Amino acid sequence: MKIFIGCDHRGLELKLKLTKYLKENGLDIEDIGLQNSELDDYPDFAFCLGEKVRENTGSLGILICGSGVGMSIAANKVKGIRCVRAVSVDDAFKGKNHNGCNVIAIGSEVTTDFRLVQEMVDTFINTKSASEERHLKRVDSIKRYEEGLWK
Repeated sequence: MKIFIGCDHRGLELKLKLTKYLKENGLDIEDIGLQNSELDDYPDFAFCLGEKVRENTGSLGILICGSGVGMSIAANKVKGIRCVRAVSVDDAFKGKNHNGCNVIAIGSEVTTDFRLVQEMVDTFINTKSASEERHLKRVDSIKRYEEGLWK
């Protein structure tokens, strides 16, 4: 499984550390390739990563900014992307297992404990997507809305 990773300038240090950790654990990690500067804009990274995840069936994405909020909002504007802003392992689990999320957004200034970041990302990657009927129904409703077919 391919995992795309991207960040704005506020998430660069955590992205580098997390990329190293994930590669050391044998995962196929690809940086989305946009350059960082103090003048960068988080939507650019979220849109680029979202499109890569959408185009690569079965892939996942990891976005990092200061709070995780902006990245999650922007990523969720990309058709086919469901992004969870996670601050706990439970958020990462439920985002994937209940809501079928394919992208996780992390705040480098919110979640400063790297072991927690590792656990959230490991949980997100290893958790199965939504499979219970009630969760599938809700995810399908979101997909239908994206297609203009809601109600």
